[in-house]
Amino acid sequence: MSTPLVALSPLDGRYADKTSALQDYFSEGALIRHRILVEVEWLIYLCKEIKLPGTRMLSKEEISWLKALYDRPLLAMQGVKDIEKVTNHDVKSIEYFLKQSMENHSTADLREFVHFGCTSEDITNLSYGIMLKSAMGMVILPAIKNVLKAIMELAEQGRNIAMLAHTHGQPASPTTVGKEVVNVLMRLKRQIEQLEAQQILGKMNGAVGNWNAHHIAYPEIDWPGFSNRFIKNLGLVPMMYTTQIEPHDYLAELSHNLMRLNTILIDFDRDMWMYVGKNYFAQKLKEGEVGSSTMPHKVNPIDFENSEGNLGLANAFLGHFALKLPISRMQRDLSDSTVLRNIGSALGYCLLGYQGALKGLSKVKIDEEFLAKDLDNHWEVLAEALQTVMRRYKIEKPYEKLKELTRGKGLTAEDYRKFVQTLEIPESERNRLAALTPGKYVGLAEELVSQALAGGKTN
Repeated sequence: MSTPLVALSPLDGRYADKTSALQDYFSEGALIRHRILVEVEWLIYLCKEIKLPGTRMLSKEEISWLKALYDRPLLAMQGVKDIEKVTNHDVKSIEYFLKQSMENHSTADLREFVHFGCTSEDITNLSYGIMLKSAMGMVILPAIKNVLKAIMELAEQGRNIAMLAHTHGQPASPTTVGKEVVNVLMRLKRQIEQLEAQQILGKMNGAVGNWNAHHIAYPEIDWPGFSNRFIKNLGLVPMMYTTQIEPHDYLAELSHNLMRLNTILIDFDRDMWMYVGKNYFAQKLKEGEVGSSTMPHKVNPIDFENSEGNLGLANAFLGHFALKLPISRMQRDLSDSTVLRNIGSALGYCLLGYQGALKGLSKVKIDEEFLAKDLDNHWEVLAEALQTVMRRYKIEKPYEKLKELTRGKGLTAEDYRKFVQTLEIPESERNRLAALTPGKYVGLAEELVSQALAGGKTN
């Protein structure tokens, strides 16, 4: 029975419609299709580029026919699974599938050059490399950039809207909504730049990385050179020095990069959750939605909560990848194989996290009126401004005087202005301080937002 109601993983059940974009890259059918792709392209490369003795030139029709073996719907890969029931070996089943397909075709004379010189890992690592590069470029990075765009829009909306800051959970020097959002924006941009620069590596050098079989059969061939060009043709970066497996260091790098980005978004999700709770942001109502099964008044920030939870799950997968995948006993053990099959799960939870954050952002609006009232209730935050100006004019113990006036106490506008009039500083400075309000005490926040939105540097 195939239905989301009996799916073991919520990625294929409750959230199937939200993660379906990854099926073309990380489902079982996708792995089979990409393995066929690598096998077919290697055969074509042996014949066309290396011109390996014993092979021959392929006609355009034959090349098109071979490529059509992998350019099919995922469901057409069932034939490989039927063979695997007998072989109990996933990659060998690919080889047998291709040879059976070629048996009554004009390419039948080339069947023994299918999988020539290859170990299973040659096919598998390149398949995962292609899938990962495609999924990152077509699904994951666009989803991240959608969140980035929404954050930029919120920063623009809040560019000059003052907001009470909180350090240690206590009222602190005011900031602006735009500046707090831009802080996240610039952190994310830095991680995205690193993701876009991430190399996806691949190897094609045989059973223990020495081209043993290749060299004994054809010692006259420049196997490292030809193999590396083949890898580049697939859009990957060659890894020359390996055991039987590509060592997966790049996967650890990518995992840690995604973990950092996800952690930044978790930080953002939690802050947005608290800002909603403090009424700094109002949530747009949607007809028919229910906030609580028992409390009719509630409008919960569930999208930020869902984002936080899914990004946490993603990071649990990614953390294991980073610690486990670069380790392989001696020249090879198979413990990486079952782990690699979960790359799609990790990216699925990433995708859900990004979608949740994006949906949460689409439902919030800045409550300017509440923010203004909140600032007006906390004139004590101007103590920093007063004592710093007092330092400039060498008034003795300015910090201590303001501490006595404000620590643990409320401060009204009247109290503030009375204190300003007692200061022995130039009259122009007294007037400037007297005109100051919590909403105006935001430093260079607006300028910093403008710089960031204009494409400012991330560090």
